[in-house]
Amino acid sequence: MGSDIRFGWTGAIGSVILGATRSEGGTRKISYRVGGGTTLPFLDHAPASSPLVALEICDEPQYWPQIVRNYCGDLVDDVSAWATTAETVYGADLIRLYLTSTRQRNFSDIPLVGKAVEEVLSATGLPLIIEGSNEPGIDSEVFQKCGEAGEGERLLLGTAEAGRYRSIAAAALAYNHSIIAQSPIDINLAKQLNILLREIGIQQDHIMIDPYTGTLGYGFEYSYSAMERIRFSALKGDADLAMPMICSAIDSLTIKEVREADTAYQDEMAVAWEFYAGLAAAVAGAEIICVRHPKTVGRLKKAFTSLKTGSDPTGRI
Repeated sequence: MGSDIRFGWTGAIGSVILGATRSEGGTRKISYRVGGGTTLPFLDHAPASSPLVALEICDEPQYWPQIVRNYCGDLVDDVSAWATTAETVYGADLIRLYLTSTRQRNFSDIPLVGKAVEEVLSATGLPLIIEGSNEPGIDSEVFQKCGEAGEGERLLLGTAEAGRYRSIAAAALAYNHSIIAQSPIDINLAKQLNILLREIGIQQDHIMIDPYTGTLGYGFEYSYSAMERIRFSALKGDADLAMPMICSAIDSLTIKEVREADTAYQDEMAVAWEFYAGLAAAVAGAEIICVRHPKTVGRLKKAFTSLKTGSDPTGRI
């Protein structure tokens, strides 16, 4: 008799649809139904699809890691070309656009935000994740403009936190987008935020959990533990945590080990740091892994395929 890879669990992870094709009312060339698992990732009865890999780009590169700017060159100065290249050359499944222009002191050019979103949507057929303002004073205007610019495209908007979620929720409700709900590596806070979002009208199938992902060697083990606990609770039947997860170890490319690596090996070091964090997050249950170095995209996708077939995901013999 074979082992029970459901471990007696009766719950299932809900699904979130990202992107809308023309037949679905949008302009994307593909849409994804993210989630739906009934056990841990990469086991025999798990969904056939692998975790998705999103490449993160931005509209103001002065706030982006230097190693990415060096690798991509002039590409980072043209967000449309960057988005196109992410799809056609780097092989990303999704694009995550950070509106870093809003970090400028006294930023008020809200139409510029809408223009950036429209340009990226025109440049790629992939579903789009948008990371908006970190300034509460302009959150409402920024998210409303993003929601409006992407109406019909089923965007994923980020990021809702316990202290600031109403503005992003309003935009998601008005334009039928989904939301990233981020909590600081704590299962109870993750559950509480999901409840708050549902109480103001956000449906469960429009929420993705971001448990916050620390960098390897800088707190990742806590993130991994939180992800496992969230996934175990969901599979045991806790509906308030039964949402798919998205992870981004955003500090991976700015840590000392990468910054001070020998120039000849700096890209290799950066990719390794992102890769192992992303791989571990996927094993813990994350359905979307976000990275910033273009070379990490293909390496992760190859690793996910290897895990499905039982070969070494690191590529070693």
